[in-house]
Amino acid sequence: MDIKYLIRPTELAKYFLKDVLKEGDVVVDATMGNGNDTLFLANIVGEKGKVISFDVQDLAIANTKKLLENNHINNVDLIQDGHENMDKYICDEISGGMFNLGYLPKGDHHIVTKGETTVVAIEKCLKFLKRNGMITMIIYHGHSEGKIEKEQVINYIENLDQSKFHVMKVDYINQTKESPILITIIKK
Repeated sequence: MDIKYLIRPTELAKYFLKDVLKEGDVVVDATMGNGNDTLFLANIVGEKGKVISFDVQDLAIANTKKLLENNHINNVDLIQDGHENMDKYICDEISGGMFNLGYLPKGDHHIVTKGETTVVAIEKCLKFLKRNGMITMIIYHGHSEGKIEKEQVINYIENLDQSKFHVMKVDYINQTKESPILITIIKK
């Protein structure tokens, strides 16, 4: 295992998903951002698969579209809507999903994901998730809205039925309290 997987939660999330996802799968990027996770997912599921990627910001759509075009990726639906509305766009089972909570890097830091809509999105994502599918979530809580969102999300996932889901939390305990938290949820 490459050391980057152990020191960067985003890389660890990808490492886990690489083991779960395969070519032809349908997956969700619930927080498109600059498109890095969308590109990662698109490469794993290949041309036979599909990525459905969500964000509310024009900048996120533009950045992701450019990234995908530069990499000749065509298996992605870019949806400019909140992730809490994903059930309007998904009709099949999904094999996995990724969430990176907080704000768009290099974007407007006043536009952030919110706990109440993120919990709705997680709930809907879990409903579409097939057996043995995985959702990863990075919680960035170094800002005031992030702290609120962290509490709401953790409260929700801690109460998921253990007979239906495996939930794991990875937290870097020797770093600042604001270090990102990785959550993985696997549907039994």
